[in-house]
Amino acid sequence: MESVSACSKLNKTLRQHYLNLPQGGKCQVTYIWIDGSGEGLRNKTRTLDEEPKSIADIPEWNFDGSSTDQSKGSDSDMYLVPVQMFRDPFILDPNKLVLCEVLKYNREPAETNRRISCNKVMEATKEHCVWFGMEQEYCLLSMDRYPYRWPKGGFPRPQGPYYCAVGADCVYGRDIVECHYKACLYAGIKICGTNAEVMPGQWEFQVGPCEGIDVADHLWVARFILHRVCEDFGLLATMDPKPMEGNWNGSGCHTNVSTKQMREEGGLKYIEQAIEKLSHRHQEHISVYDPRGGEDNKRRLTGHHETANIEDFSHGVANRAASIRIPRQVGQDGRGYFEDRRPAANCDPYSVAEAIVRTCLLEGEDGE
Repeated sequence: MESVSACSKLNKTLRQHYLNLPQGGKCQVTYIWIDGSGEGLRNKTRTLDEEPKSIADIPEWNFDGSSTDQSKGSDSDMYLVPVQMFRDPFILDPNKLVLCEVLKYNREPAETNRRISCNKVMEATKEHCVWFGMEQEYCLLSMDRYPYRWPKGGFPRPQGPYYCAVGADCVYGRDIVECHYKACLYAGIKICGTNAEVMPGQWEFQVGPCEGIDVADHLWVARFILHRVCEDFGLLATMDPKPMEGNWNGSGCHTNVSTKQMREEGGLKYIEQAIEKLSHRHQEHISVYDPRGGEDNKRRLTGHHETANIEDFSHGVANRAASIRIPRQVGQDGRGYFEDRRPAANCDPYSVAEAIVRTCLLEGEDGE
């Protein structure tokens, strides 16, 4: 099998001729949704007569849920309800990317539509002005699903020289990373940074700070854009929490959280209160921090490679081997945010954000 896909070798100059053709005032809108796996993204495109000015201008649509593991063939129509609109970085203005919720035939949320539940929690706590920042780690793979530029059947040098590295002997795939970053900025994604990670071929980008539901909306569309950029280059991106067994780091989605009280003078007290509440719900959080009830994270949260053991809850200042880290600057300032290091790279950010806010801000208020 070739390292890159055959499609990536097609004549891109010829393709550009067609992309440059005028659209006659029409607008192409690509609808994006989460499929029945809770990890995969699907999309399809339609024409609107004019450029939509807001999400209210984009009509609902539908799709065959039996082909995405979201319904049975006998009653397969599912609704796509637009919730967030972005500029399209692939076919450019005036075209749009639109993130959608999925509803079943009876207009109840699909099983993997966790946005509705998350949004209810965010609305119930909006006076707290909760800010999130999520750090999405991923690994670039060749088409044979082996890490990109790793020796076939072998391994690169041990971890050490790759984190935040520069140089062709240490950096694998920077072109994709930089194209993804620019595409996210063009689209309007609140991407705030990127860096090479500890394992060769592993990268991270950060989304935030975002208030409430926005962090998950923006992260899902940033993931979609990453997969599309990789498609153009003929590679794959995996969010598997442990893409390579052995003495290699796994991939997480560290989640930084701050309420209005945490950001104010004396906010460290509220950070410590939140951590205390989280300590009592450790296993509940682990069960929603990956799509398989914690089974994926078992391979990653071993107590090694900058992780805490999945069975134990811990916290500490500047401690990357803890479940919850308080950054050193926050400890010195006495206010700011905390970092939950437990979510897996393939987590549903709606589930993660909802669980954190529910535990930290609604415990004792909603009958739980």
